[in-house]
Parts: sequence; structure tokens; C-alpha cells
Amino acid sequence: MNTAKLESLNDGNFLVSGVLDATTVTALLKRSGTLFAGSPSLQVDLSGVTESDSSGLALLLQWLRLARQKRQQIAFVNMPHQIEALARISEVEDLFHANDAAVAARPVATAAAL
Repeated sequence: MNTAKLESLNDGNFLVSGVLDATTVTALLKRSGTLFAGSPSLQVDLSGVTESDSSGLALLLQWLRLARQKRQQIAFVNMPHQIEALARISEVEDLFHANDAAVAARPVATAAAL
């Protein structure tokens, strides 16, 4: 059985680890509702993701959508190659890279611009 974890590090910084697939992303989405609430800026570090499929991409797209609805800023750092490849094939990679300049200038990009 695959496992994944979403941890709050501090001040809107989060770490995702484990496998992102159909068996794990629903629990992460539910947990994120509580963890992400009240933070105007979110930075999600994906360096701990060991494997992902299209479910992982769907989770990140959902987080982008929810952040936009809540007028939160969100950035993903250390994006796994598997997710980047799926985003490119699905023609949604621009959603993740639209604010690269803003991310370089500050720790979190604006989801509202996505």
C-alpha cells in the first residue's frame, strides 16, 4: 500500500512526501483543507515525492484552483520530473510556470494570475 504525507513546516511552508497516486491524493486533499486554511501564502515543497502519476498532477491542479478561489498565493518547488512531464503532455505546465519570475523574486507566486 502506498503512503503520502503533507506536513506543515512553518508560516505557510509545506512538505509533501511519498507516492502521489489514486490511493493517496484524496487524503492529502482533505488534509490540505485544514492545513492551508488561513495562510495567505503557500509554498509546497515536493522534494519528498518518490513517485507520481496523473493523480498527483490532478492534486496540484486542484490546489491551484482552491488557492485561486481563496485568493491565496501558492508556489510549488522541487516539482518531480514525473509531474512536470505529465503537465507538459497535458499542456498545463504553463499554469505552474506562469509566475516563475515572481517565485524567483519572492518565495510564493500569485495563484490569481494563473
